[in-house]
Amino acid sequence: MTAKYRFTTGAQEVVEELDGTVTEYSYITPDEETMRSISRFLFEEHWRDIIVGPCIEGSVFEIRFEQLPKMSYLDGYLTVNLGYWHFHLCIGTHKGTPSEELREKRQVSMMALFESKKNRCIGGSTYGLRMWNGFAQQMITVFLPNPKLSDEMKVLKEPQWERLSLWYEMKNKFLGEPMPESFAPIQAAVNQTVEVTA
Repeated sequence: MTAKYRFTTGAQEVVEELDGTVTEYSYITPDEETMRSISRFLFEEHWRDIIVGPCIEGSVFEIRFEQLPKMSYLDGYLTVNLGYWHFHLCIGTHKGTPSEELREKRQVSMMALFESKKNRCIGGSTYGLRMWNGFAQQMITVFLPNPKLSDEMKVLKEPQWERLSLWYEMKNKFLGEPMPESFAPIQAAVNQTVEVTA
């Protein structure tokens, strides 16, 4: 493991923001193989489920995909292309500048699944994945489905806990955390399958 990664898989951090929001980060080592795997998982398999964009104090972009994006990779940069617009993320070895330091700092150097609690957003909590470069600047936030909000970002009358399935799937796949036994939607789905086949 190189020193360029500030946090490695399994490291955790709790940050309290000025407004009282508490964000729990679970870090994932952003090596190139993991970055490619997460990119495929999110932008090819779950593109319908996510909202992407930078999320910094004073500015939040909430971009939803209407179609499967085309992905390409060149000189360390992943391009996620939707035709009229696209974005680039430096996820691997890059040679496009003579500065070795800049080549390294352009890459994702920190990546974490996060849950923000007690925030003033409509859904109460926010679930997602965040990436930073070597300057500790946020590159992108990927918002995952919220059990209290619909896909149209409308408040649901009752929480739909099954909307957390992608959150738990990512924690399982990229952090090695088992699905919680108390996650009722999974058990309910298993029970329904058993009843149908019985």
